Amino acid sequence: MRPSGREPNQMRAVKIERGVAQKAEGSCLVSFGNTKVLVTASVETSIPSWLRGKGQGWVTAEYGMLPRATGSRTRREATAGKQSGRTQEIQRLIGRSLRAVVDLQLLGENQITVDCDVLEADGGTRTASITGAYIALRDAIAWMDERKLTKGVALRDSVAAVSCGIYRGAPVLDLDYLEDVEAHTDANFVMTGSGKFVEIQGTAEQVPFSRDELDALMALAEQGIGELTLLQQGAFAS
Repeated sequence: MRPSGREPNQMRAVKIERGVAQKAEGSCLVSFGNTKVLVTASVETSIPSWLRGKGQGWVTAEYGMLPRATGSRTRREATAGKQSGRTQEIQRLIGRSLRAVVDLQLLGENQITVDCDVLEADGGTRTASITGAYIALRDAIAWMDERKLTKGVALRDSVAAVSCGIYRGAPVLDLDYLEDVEAHTDANFVMTGSGKFVEIQGTAEQVPFSRDELDALMALAEQGIGELTLLQQGAFAS
């Protein structure tokens, strides 16, 4: 029995709210159960110096957790004077995931910076961030299209992410915090709406996992991302 009472293949309640930050070109509040992430996308008509003259744009991301996103207060990284290795790894993952579905040539010489701020953390903050980041990115690109800043249809596909793991010997979908800390295997899957893989991160804790278990986790991830893709599409249908 999972702590939440969910079935092995059952995700937490997922909620997506668009346009929550009026001053950002794109924004989204995404919830995976008790995990909540505010995502904003900002358009800048400039690019990094190393890209100048190449006729393409750039998509990058930043990630952070508010001090009371967790059970006890976490010191702000700005106060510490540097980002943790975990923060850097997650924001690079978010950036890679978004760039996988964007034609940077058609973006023009513009940059979109996506900020993911975790309001509450209960497991799966990186997967919720990626899923919500697509929403904010899509709205930001639509904003650019209206102003003729792009050179064509720059967004090629959608992208979403979900976690899976081996919890008490069973493959389960969308781990919350209580499952995450106890899971023998923890994996994060990033996939496009068309079913292609962008990235797979899998780690065993104490007990190695088998190929059959990996296949079971992959099947759960495909199901979960299929559900997330439908929710993303629904967010733009309303």
